[in-house]
Amino acid sequence: HLATSLPLPSERDHFRPRIDLIVFMIDIKSKYSLKNVEASLAHVDASFFLGKVCFLVTGVGRVNACSIDTNAVCKLGETYCSPVLFCELELEGIRVATAQRLLRMLQICAGHIPGVSALSFVSLMRTSDDD
Repeated sequence: HLATSLPLPSERDHFRPRIDLIVFMIDIKSKYSLKNVEASLAHVDASFFLGKVCFLVTGVGRVNACSIDTNAVCKLGETYCSPVLFCELELEGIRVATAQRLLRMLQICAGHIPGVSALSFVSLMRTSDDD
């Protein structure tokens, strides 16, 4: 399911399936994209930041067209203890690999991978520099 921003409309709450993973998409060429994500973060329950949120940054293949500093996005990931994935959607190989990675994250967050929880998965994604 896709939403352009949060909060989600409440009139369809009873039809909405369980939310296992929230992927915030940020277009590196649009400052509005980052501002929209930052505004939406206030509407996410704090428990989701324990392994059920990630940031997907698109458009990273064109450095000269960037409107957002990648450090700002990385800081967002650090602040919310959530992974940041960078991709270029226009390149099929990267697009497919990113989709597979997101699908695997969703399987983990939904509890379909025995022995791996969303929280343990996020701790595995952290680099040793984060400690």
